[in-house]
Amino acid sequence: MSEYRYGGAKTLVALHARYLREFLATWRRADAAGIQLPETTDPSYASREVLLAHVLGCAAHYLVWMCEQLNLPAPDVESNPPAKGLAARADQYMESVLAAWEQPLREVSEEVADSKAYLARWGSPFTIDSMLEHAVMHPIRHSYQLESLMAREAGS
Repeated sequence: MSEYRYGGAKTLVALHARYLREFLATWRRADAAGIQLPETTDPSYASREVLLAHVLGCAAHYLVWMCEQLNLPAPDVESNPPAKGLAARADQYMESVLAAWEQPLREVSEEVADSKAYLARWGSPFTIDSMLEHAVMHPIRHSYQLESLMAREAGS
């Protein structure tokens, strides 16, 4: 990864890539084990396939949102992958999303990343820096969820 004006952005982009890849590996283990997601009214948990589309799609959405807030060119990334059939092309889709992450934030300064809060699509205020941190934590949270479900299933 080449130079970034703000080292924090460089670090968070790299961590996002690491944990998104780890999520996909965890999701595959959960899928192979036939892990059932808990019953909920949250549509993001309708099935394992929908959860996969949710996590990978959010990775694209977070980048698109940051570019919108910073008036940067829109990244060339599919931000609403259909759940049906995504598992078969998950690596390709994920790598295209991660490739889109590589350029847009290179010239963003620390001051710009942390100086102003914008409303996320779900209504919460985020600075660019806090959205980067959110993007890192999102796949970690879902990996933990799946790992917990697999551990519970193994203990049954």
